[in-house]
Amino acid sequence: MTQTEEQTYRESHVRSIIKAFSWRFVSTCTTFAIVYLLTGELTLATSIAGVEVVIKMILYYFHERAWQRLPRGSIRELVKRKDT
Repeated sequence: MTQTEEQTYRESHVRSIIKAFSWRFVSTCTTFAIVYLLTGELTLATSIAGVEVVIKMILYYFHERAWQRLPRGSIRELVKRKDT
């Protein structure tokens, strides 16, 4: 893959941020529902979901950016080398 082709497949910072927000919305709603169903405490569910959304959104962003540093196909090549 040429440098130009690789750049075409890289996501922008903005796209990573938008993906982080959309995933956090789904995930935080799930966390809220689980905590509420297990405890029946609306305040506790809201508190946990509130903390979780901020921390995990930040972690997700950095996780995405770390993956963007790896050239596409590098993991596949690493696996191929270990198989031989």
